[in-house]
Amino acid sequence: MPKTTESGKAKNSELPSTLKKSDDKAKRTFAKAHDAAEQEYGEGERAHRVAYSALKHSYEKVGDHWEKKEKRGPSDDRAKSGGPNAKGDTAEGVDANASKKHLTEVARRLDIPGRSTMTKDDLVEAIQKANRRETRRNR
Repeated sequence: MPKTTESGKAKNSELPSTLKKSDDKAKRTFAKAHDAAEQEYGEGERAHRVAYSALKHSYEKVGDHWEKKEKRGPSDDRAKSGGPNAKGDTAEGVDANASKKHLTEVARRLDIPGRSTMTKDDLVEAIQKANRRETRRNR
């Protein structure tokens, strides 16, 4: 089912819950990428993966919504490899390529304990867990 209206706006009722709480540009990015992928590959998981991949190049997941990244580009090793046979682990929307300083700031905003002593990989994992928890809580 198309995620955009004829005028190009994203249909809120068709978006995942985390995008409903995000800005209009994030909604449009996901919706337009999904609609294009749906035409190419058909409705299903592949269209969703393409849409999330497009979203993750400009946005990162913080808690239960998506926020614009400081710098465009792939957010993790899986996004970097791309394609239908992508390799590497996903960071579930966390910008794993961001600086440790940025990840520490995101962890502070999510009130993650022990963040000052964590490694960059530990921060990514802790932010993933906090994001999942926030999303579950706010559904």
